[in-house]
Amino acid sequence: MTPSPIAFYLGPLEVRWYGLLVVTGAIVAAFLATREAARKGEDPERVWDMLLWLLPAGLIGARLYHVVSAWDLYKNDLLAIVTNWRGLAIYGAEAGGVLALWLYCRINKLSLARWLDIGAPGLILAQAIARWGNFFNQELYGLPTDLPWGLYIEPAYRYPELASFEKYHPLFLYESLWNLLVFLGLIWLARRGPKLLDGDLFCVYAIGYSTGRFFLESLRPEAWNLNGIRTAQIIALAIIVACTGIIVGRRLLARRTSGSEPPLA
Repeated sequence: MTPSPIAFYLGPLEVRWYGLLVVTGAIVAAFLATREAARKGEDPERVWDMLLWLLPAGLIGARLYHVVSAWDLYKNDLLAIVTNWRGLAIYGAEAGGVLALWLYCRINKLSLARWLDIGAPGLILAQAIARWGNFFNQELYGLPTDLPWGLYIEPAYRYPELASFEKYHPLFLYESLWNLLVFLGLIWLARRGPKLLDGDLFCVYAIGYSTGRFFLESLRPEAWNLNGIRTAQIIALAIIVACTGIIVGRRLLARRTSGSEPPLA
């Protein structure tokens, strides 16, 4: 039994599981962000205003990253960049979303770091939900495996060099489960953990997601490479180092300038 990418039809229109799960994840993330905003004393209604900025920016960023990473598929058919949206990348979505949030916060004179923290738990939960869209599209699977939970992939969706194999590592599942663990950790930190500076929770999100992505990337049969090194692993490692540096560096700087810990958010 193999999944169908189409959830249902609205007249002649196809409603695909991938898009449905992406939208579902975004709505769930927004609802969770309203709870976090209220808990932090911010206006929850701003979340829905922000969503109108973040969704299109995230989709554009996700698409641009994919197009750059798979340029050989598009260089002779530029129209396919806008006519065939099968292919999105989470790092591009994150970059587009953060840029849009920065612009929104700058216009409305809000703290970017504070609102990044408000959105972080919902964002990783949305990623966990949206990853199941890859299951219905029969994509984001890994190397062949004989493990009991190996995922059957129809021949039409297999990589040509691995077409003789039937079952593969379900990378979408591994990442979804990892994201759920990161989500639980962020909720604990936000509500029961030690006091954090504004921006720390988002840094922990970025470190947590990128750590899982770094290791799971090694199971992908095909990936965008730079000089033989997987680009996603380079980005993941850079994010881990940068965000760890931000968390530690701000505290060291505060100790040097004031002789005490920085004020807690």
